[in-house]
Amino acid sequence: MLENTNRISIQVGLSGYSFKIEGTEGVRRSGWMSSERIFTTPELQVRYDQVEIAVFTPKCALVPSPFYGSDGARAALEDVADLKDGDPVDAVEVKAFDAMLIYSNSIGETLSKVMSETVVRADGSKVDPLPELYYILESLSGLTEYNRIIASYMDGYLYLAIAQGKTLLLCNSYEAPDFTTAQYFIFLAMKKLQLNMEVSTICFRTPLNEDEEMSLYRYFKNVEQI
Repeated sequence: MLENTNRISIQVGLSGYSFKIEGTEGVRRSGWMSSERIFTTPELQVRYDQVEIAVFTPKCALVPSPFYGSDGARAALEDVADLKDGDPVDAVEVKAFDAMLIYSNSIGETLSKVMSETVVRADGSKVDPLPELYYILESLSGLTEYNRIIASYMDGYLYLAIAQGKTLLLCNSYEAPDFTTAQYFIFLAMKKLQLNMEVSTICFRTPLNEDEEMSLYRYFKNVEQI
């Protein structure tokens, strides 16, 4: 069994999962892995001081905290997402932007539930999976540039959040069957917000292949994976 490391961040989607481990030996990334490998991957059999499990669900709605009410959460999410009758609806606070993220992790997969049972904290406690958009929003405050742009692309959806300083300008998901379409939505958002891509860095939480990265470099000052 591997020695405990400080932190593991896991992303789960319909097509599998990936993880990033941060510890005394630096940062290690797994790349995208198929779901059947969950019980044979040694890094997932270790307890960690910090565990994050992100689910790629587009069923999300961000509302200002003063306007949030648990009684109206489902209705608010139904306004922007296609919910089935049995889909559970939850909410999590995004303190940095004084907002509540209403979401449903029901996307037709069971991997996130298995992952939360398998990968636990050092004290044995379990972590509830949260939407990818939540972790994108949380990551915005860690960026130092004035224009803060974070995206993820997986299973035909782009997840995107943009802020200027401490002001959140956009948080949304877009159906994008290919990366070219995902780029279109990124460029459209930047244009509508009147942000200059040539002086901005775009950060991705999901892996980019060489062609995708070079395509983004044609427009942005820098491209980073976080």
